[in-house]
Amino acid sequence: MTPRIRLTAPVLGTPDPQELARFYQRLLDWPLRDDGPEWATLRPEDGSTGLSFQREPGHVPPVWPPEPGTQQMQQHLDLEVDDLDAASALAEAAGARLLNTYTEPHEQVRTYADPAGHPFCLFVRT
Repeated sequence: MTPRIRLTAPVLGTPDPQELARFYQRLLDWPLRDDGPEWATLRPEDGSTGLSFQREPGHVPPVWPPEPGTQQMQQHLDLEVDDLDAASALAEAAGARLLNTYTEPHEQVRTYADPAGHPFCLFVRT
């Protein structure tokens, strides 16, 4: 019998969990559930998978695009949006830094770094 396993939240390391939680709260419009100096969590109203942030004082942001001998990205978030320009403006106003833009056959993508340096992509299907 296979046990029930449910992903509740990816966890991002950061020197300041509260700051990074507030960045993603502004971007995703999710309520803050836990809010402390060591740990913060955002969870959508429906209780589905959220995001958590853990204090890592020695956090080294990844380099994007990757370069040999530098801190490599181990994960990133893909966020589908309905209006790429509006979502990009919101992300930038909240503190994101644009890293790259590209077009795939069925989507337009903008890659950003959050305030702690974690890459994430905003994309719209075309």
